[in-house]
Amino acid sequence: MKTFSTDVLIAGLGPVGAALANLLGRYGVNVLVVDKATEIFKAPRAIALDNEALRVLQLCGLKEGDIDTVAIPEVRMHSPLFGQYSRAVTAGAIDGHPKLVTFYQPQLEEVLRTRLSQFPTVQVQLGSELKTFEQTAEAVKATLQDAQGQTHTVKARYIVGADGANSLVRRLLGQDFKGKTYAEDWLVVDAKRVARPIDHVEFICDPQRPTPHMVAPGDRQRWEFKLQPGETREQMEHPDTVRRLLAPWAQGQEIEIERVAVYRFHARVADTFQIGRAFLVGDAAHITPPFVGQGLVAGLRDVANLAWKLAWVVQGKAGAELLASYTQERQPHVKAMIQLARWMGQLVMPSNALAAFLTHGLMKTLSNIPKLRSLFENLEIKPVNRFKTGCFMQGQRGCLHRGGQVPQTWVRDTRRQQVVLSDDAFGAGFAMVGFGVDPSQGLTPDQVRQWQGLGGRFVRIMAHGAPKDDSTVETWEDFNGTLLPNIAPRGWVALVRPDKVIAHDGPIKDVQTMMSQTVALLVKAATTASIHGRLA
Repeated sequence: MKTFSTDVLIAGLGPVGAALANLLGRYGVNVLVVDKATEIFKAPRAIALDNEALRVLQLCGLKEGDIDTVAIPEVRMHSPLFGQYSRAVTAGAIDGHPKLVTFYQPQLEEVLRTRLSQFPTVQVQLGSELKTFEQTAEAVKATLQDAQGQTHTVKARYIVGADGANSLVRRLLGQDFKGKTYAEDWLVVDAKRVARPIDHVEFICDPQRPTPHMVAPGDRQRWEFKLQPGETREQMEHPDTVRRLLAPWAQGQEIEIERVAVYRFHARVADTFQIGRAFLVGDAAHITPPFVGQGLVAGLRDVANLAWKLAWVVQGKAGAELLASYTQERQPHVKAMIQLARWMGQLVMPSNALAAFLTHGLMKTLSNIPKLRSLFENLEIKPVNRFKTGCFMQGQRGCLHRGGQVPQTWVRDTRRQQVVLSDDAFGAGFAMVGFGVDPSQGLTPDQVRQWQGLGGRFVRIMAHGAPKDDSTVETWEDFNGTLLPNIAPRGWVALVRPDKVIAHDGPIKDVQTMMSQTVALLVKAATTASIHGRLA
């Protein structure tokens, strides 16, 4: 029996596990990732990413063009009785990324896995399966079995279950997976070279056969057909059935089918995303119905939140109590997104013709009221990913929202004239950002060294075209005025976490207090719960 030691053991190398491994690799954390499968599952699964998910992939180091995407201009809702009764406008960008795109999951996984080879601290073992693990106050001891049936032991400081909806990590923790399993089954069909392709997403809300339909990269289209009572998996997956269902779009031509599968969707959330030294991310922690395209997006939000906290604790830059803020910050937003998906499901799949008439008729009527129409069309019903409690200073001053992400925009380095998105300018660690001011000017030399020792940097944001000076602080021009003065006035300072969440903000005169309070958050997180409070 071989024994390995690592800082973080990740079970599962799907897109969520691979994204987490990339983030931890960027922070220099020793990681071992295991997955029973030896190859990427090549058929499409997740298909949608929003601007927040693309921003997380940016944190992972992905650049625009690394994966193929199709920007979705709008999402249309069609009724047999009322025609197009509602829509959501998804054209345009937020924080430097399109509001909504479709993508090809196998390509994303391939890109994320390829990137792992550049991190000397990350090891990947395919064909290795987690069998069991136990926790002590100091470590996690896990048992693995490789493809040859050999057993190995891994001693890790922390373990993360990124092993999907049937997560072994979650089951070994004894975690309840509370929620609802819906009785409806759906047939998903992925196809290429369709005679009548679309360039958007549409929901055909027919109570007889609700059908979401969308475009995807590589000349692909996807349909999801709700099964009617009495229809079986075998019947629906038969080629003749698939051809009959696709006939309205085929126009007599043959369509190349990539995948056909029947699935049942769920709405479930674990009681907690962390017990002792074990964590759950992605589908291991929560499953959402597919109607707002937030399944993979939620998992990417998880790892952006968790990765830097694990890194800072492992590297001694923060106390272990910090890790308890992961569930505290992520679980409320997950629940809110699931509620939205369930509500959308009621629009897409009304239970009968009467329910369809009432629901879609009401939506059609409300769409005539501008303020109500805007709630849906401009995605204002989407829950904002902003924390109420967690690792940030409570309260708000000025225009910034502590516990929410700082807006992102294009900025230019005043020395090298390099143009990048502002997240890249702020760097992978903490950033003390001064708006029109050097944020370090009010700190003592010891405080400057302390901030840098915690992985922090100093960044100044100046207006586009501002005169150059001889300041030594890293300075970037705000091309569009997004940051200065729109979100903060000149002389304001924001302390930004590695996941680009605002931990603290205030005027430059208070920078010493802000820094000391932020450092205290790292030593003792905002919650009083301990990471070692309960072991499985």
